[in-house]
Parts: sequence; C-alpha cells; structure tokens
Amino acid sequence: MIIKEVRGKYPQIPEDCFIADNATIVGDVILGEKCSVWFNAVIRGDVNAITIGNKVNIQDGAVIHCTYQKHPTVIGNNVSIGHNAIVHGCEVKDNVLIGMGAIVMDNCIIESNSIVAAGSVVTQNTTVESGTIYAGIPAKKVKDLNKSDFAGEIERISNNYVMYSGWFKED
Repeated sequence: MIIKEVRGKYPQIPEDCFIADNATIVGDVILGEKCSVWFNAVIRGDVNAITIGNKVNIQDGAVIHCTYQKHPTVIGNNVSIGHNAIVHGCEVKDNVLIGMGAIVMDNCIIESNSIVAAGSVVTQNTTVESGTIYAGIPAKKVKDLNKSDFAGEIERISNNYVMYSGWFKED
C-alpha cells in the first residue's frame, strides 16, 4: 500500500480499517472507523481535503479525489463506492450506494438513502434526492425508493465489506 504525506498533510487511518496492499492514500485524507479501501483504489487528498465516515467501503479500482481551491470530498457513514467508480469534489451523505463504474462530479450532493446506478454519470452541480435511484448519462431520477425496495440493503453491503476485510486481517 502507498500511504503518503503531501504538502505536510498525512492520511489519518484508524487501526480497524483495512487497506489493500496496492491501494493508494495520499495527503489530506481522514478515514472513519471500520472502513475498507480495496485493491487498486486511490484516495488522493493532494489538492483539497477528503473526509470519509465510518463503515465506508471503497471497492477495487475506485478513485476518490477533490478539486483544488474549490471542492473537498466528504463521504458519510455506511457508504459503498462500487468497483471502478469515480467520486470527485462532492458530498455523499449517509447510507448511499454508488454503483460500479459510476462517476459523481464536482459540487454534487448525493443525499442519504439513495443509489447512483452502475455506469451512471452524475454531472456537476446535481443533487441526488434522498430515497431515490439516479441512473443514466447524464444521471436522472428513475425511481423513488421505499423502505421495502432496499430494506437494509445498503447497510447489508456496508456490513459485508467489514466482514470481507476481516478475512484479510486473519493472516
């Protein structure tokens, strides 16, 4: 793993987090408890701050970045960032699933209890409403969620990634 200081800022990573051997975390990055950063994922806090809540999983190949002098990246609790997703200079609130290969661009807000579908592009300045699924290019609201639609599904995924990371800590 590469964990590196940039411009006097060193990532803050609790001991209970799992960081894959080839993940990269640099600069002004704060991870919450029970997070996992998977293979080939990059969290690059070189040009602005990145703050990540508890039980967040950043899956294989995902990139988390921010925008110089404009937009930090803030990610809430119980968030899953899918394989090869890009999250850039935006705010992702609690209990969110960012699907595989999705892109969330600058100055977006992804409200709590929502889903950005796999392969979607959430264009700059978009707000994804709480309790919805956004999909497409550009991403648009396609469905309102009710509790039975995802009844703990987002939290289940978050909890599963805590379990998966435990398998790697057993060595």
